[in-house]
Amino acid sequence: MSNNIVSIRGLRTFFFTESGVVRAVENLDLDIPQGKTLGLVGESGCGKSVTALSILRLIPDPPGKILQGSIQFGDKDLLQLTEREMRKIRGNQICMIFQDPMTSLNPVHRVGNQVAETMRIHLKLRGSDLRDRVTEMFDKVRIPEPEYRIDDYPHEFSGGMRQRVMCAMMLGCFPKLLIADEPTTNLDVTIQAQVLDLLRDLQKEFNTSIMLITHDLGVIADMADEVAIMYAGYIVEQADIDTIFENPMCPYTAGLLDSIPSLEGKSGDLKVIPGSVPNLIHPPSGCRFHPRCDRATERCKIEIPELRECTPGHLVACHEVECS
Repeated sequence: MSNNIVSIRGLRTFFFTESGVVRAVENLDLDIPQGKTLGLVGESGCGKSVTALSILRLIPDPPGKILQGSIQFGDKDLLQLTEREMRKIRGNQICMIFQDPMTSLNPVHRVGNQVAETMRIHLKLRGSDLRDRVTEMFDKVRIPEPEYRIDDYPHEFSGGMRQRVMCAMMLGCFPKLLIADEPTTNLDVTIQAQVLDLLRDLQKEFNTSIMLITHDLGVIADMADEVAIMYAGYIVEQADIDTIFENPMCPYTAGLLDSIPSLEGKSGDLKVIPGSVPNLIHPPSGCRFHPRCDRATERCKIEIPELRECTPGHLVACHEVECS
């Protein structure tokens, strides 16, 4: 039996725009482990959020379209389900916390009513039972005086408290998978730590799998059990957290780790990856990282590297890495 809550194979999600076809996710393979946290890391524009929206089948069509692949969730391939079947899964078995809670919460409705909506739909709760359940979830996410705060409006909450409201909303139906897309963006460091501690505690209580999308490797080091590195629509490396930090094999992963500031470093020692993420309307041939890679060969410019298991549990997509 698989130890993964989700297994994605050969996913291709494109956007058909007036400027051309944006190849946002192409031939993506990714596993999300059961009951653990997978960190999905990469620069902006690498396809992380598109991958998350593809899992939930929330790609706007037009201009976006999932062209092929499979997303196995339990015994179901999510890409084969009808929209009615997907609505039973969204907000119930798979939930998503977006990076800006203020735009996710309706400013003219009380937060308690917004949190209650998914429980009303999926758990069929009504009246005092529903209010008690919402109050209970506010208490679990450590919102003070939850019996009163459920009647407040979003503008009466700080950014960190609004993110707690989103956690209460997403976890109210005990989802099997929680997708957190940059959940600590725009929060100060202290509040970031509180939100991450909250996610960690809720995961232990509910045994929820988490896919944590971020570009912050510090957050990944603190939260993730496994890490998948994404570049220009592809997964280029995936392994457990210790392996990624101690033995990165893909040049892109090594570049990301080298760019982390160090307290021991001297002025001018900070390394950067040259160039920028390619235009996915006209991506480079072969390995998409080759124009920025100091190890690139002629083969890299022609042939797309396959994601291979180089050591047990360590997947790498790079022609220059020798696998045992």
